[in-house]
Amino acid sequence: MSSPLLRSEPQAHERRRHQRVRVAVLGRYMLTNRQEFPCQTIDMSPGGVALIAPVRGAPKERVICYIDQIGRIEGTVARLFENGFALALNVPLLKREKLADQLTWLGNRHALGMPEDRRHERVPSRHPRSTLRMPDGRDYPVRLIDVSVSGAAFTAEVHPPVGTPVTLGNTPAHVVRGFSGGVAVEFARPYSADSDPSLLVL
Repeated sequence: MSSPLLRSEPQAHERRRHQRVRVAVLGRYMLTNRQEFPCQTIDMSPGGVALIAPVRGAPKERVICYIDQIGRIEGTVARLFENGFALALNVPLLKREKLADQLTWLGNRHALGMPEDRRHERVPSRHPRSTLRMPDGRDYPVRLIDVSVSGAAFTAEVHPPVGTPVTLGNTPAHVVRGFSGGVAVEFARPYSADSDPSLLVL
């Protein structure tokens, strides 16, 4: 049976033939000049994806993406906006069916409020000073409150919204929660479960 994500939408939305799912997933993309940059999805369908990205591709430029929990996808730049761009994906039919299933799972996961992995214990850091790099390239000093192998909480003078892709020290992450005086992030890739999080230098 075909996934509901592959059904056509009404003619009023003919340019978007597939239902888009709002998911915030980290990844990387490569432009035709072979430069690579971090990115994060805003929404995605089997036919297209919108990305928050520090460097925008040119209209109709071919872009290759590696999206966490999705894998390799490619497409051409269909639309530019202030903080990124949208791709029209070039996905074979069989992979499109698989992508629809992946997006259904991710969409349900986010709808259930499960963006932050709290399976790992958070402990105070022995190296509390670090730097937060925002998508526009600006750096801000932060002080770590606690850290685990999968995420961290810290105080900072900036409070980026949930879903913002950031780099904490040298570690790619995205914002999962804001609180009075601070921010919590989830790392793009967890450190080894055998690591002592208190000793991590972020």
